[in-house]
Formats: sequence, structure tokens, C-alpha cells
Amino acid sequence: MLSPVTDPDGAPFWQYAAQGELRVQACADCGEPRFPPRPCCPYCQSFESEWLLTDGHGRVWSYVVPHPPLLPDYAAQAPYNVVVVELAEHPRIRLVGNVVSGAGAPLNSLDPQRIRIGAKVRVTFDRGLPQWVLS
Repeated sequence: MLSPVTDPDGAPFWQYAAQGELRVQACADCGEPRFPPRPCCPYCQSFESEWLLTDGHGRVWSYVVPHPPLLPDYAAQAPYNVVVVELAEHPRIRLVGNVVSGAGAPLNSLDPQRIRIGAKVRVTFDRGLPQWVLS
């Protein structure tokens, strides 16, 4: 499993994920959520932020099934999916991940033919990494 590369702005995202919480950064002044995390609000230019707990529900906004040639570690797991999930509570927030058959399941645990744009999903976590399961 790949480890996330963290920076000061995104580190809280991964800290909350390690606790099993999906949170998104929001402006503490105007309240607008934003992702990816960054120091300045693109709406009001405030440098104040907070982390909003989400209910972890969303829908598949887009997806792809990578095909060879792939990096060796990923080729062994093909076919697998990479999805963009739009959060139900915050429709402008979209997160990249994978839909798996259940918590902790491998990348290739769900037949990619089961995924459809618009499919409802909910977050699950595997060692601090957010993944998605069909709802």
C-alpha cells in the first residue's frame, strides 16, 4: 500500500482518516468547503480554516479502469478501478479513490463492471486510507 505524501495543509486530512473520519477543510470565515486543502480560501481569501466532519456518502462522478502498461505493483492487481467521488454533503468536493468490496479489501476486489457513474457510495477506511464501497 502506498503511503500518502503529506504537507502542512493536507496533514489534518490524513490524521482524521487514520481515526476513521472523513473531514474536509473549510474556510472558518465564509464557511466554504475546499479540497484539496490549501492555506487560503479561494472565495474570500481568508487564511482561517477548520475541518468539517462529513457523513462519508457520495456518488461516483467519474471512473476509469487502468490498462497495461502499468507499474509492476499495480499490474498484479489489475483490473481495478479509480473513481472520482462527489460528496453528497458538499457537491463541489470531489475525492479520488477506489471502490472496493468491503473495508480492507484489495483494489481488485470489486468487478469494475459493477461501477456506474452516479452510483451511491460510502467511505470506509483501510489503515488510514479512505476507500469507497457501494451503498
